[in-house]
Amino acid sequence: MATKIDKEACREAYNLVRDDGSAVIWVTFKYDGSTIVPGDQGADYQDFIQQCTDDIRLFAFVRFTTGDAMSKRSKFALITWIGENVSGLQRAKTGTDKTLVKEVVQNFAKEFVISDRKELEEDFIKSELKKAGGANYDAQTE
Repeated sequence: MATKIDKEACREAYNLVRDDGSAVIWVTFKYDGSTIVPGDQGADYQDFIQQCTDDIRLFAFVRFTTGDAMSKRSKFALITWIGENVSGLQRAKTGTDKTLVKEVVQNFAKEFVISDRKELEEDFIKSELKKAGGANYDAQTE
């Protein structure tokens, strides 16, 4: 059966993360049968990491505060998590299903496909977002 997405519900969750006035910094999009729906959300990145277990695949939209001595700003990441125990067929479908998620999640600085929990570490993601962000004025103080 072809995968579908609940666009309205997912867009609502997406906009919650994009809102700087919101405490919610991450939301997951998970499978409910053959439909992608909003999953959990939260204000602590470590809580998101706990969602990423070896037997599931999910998508996440996460807000990070990055920047340097001159400016701080929100940067967004689209993370595709594929657990180590996910079957080959489901792994393959995740790639094509991501196009549905991208119909809702359209603005992000960097995209990640991760199956190793070490790569979910906040410092690693922030470092990659900083590289993608261009100018680094912190270099002037080093």
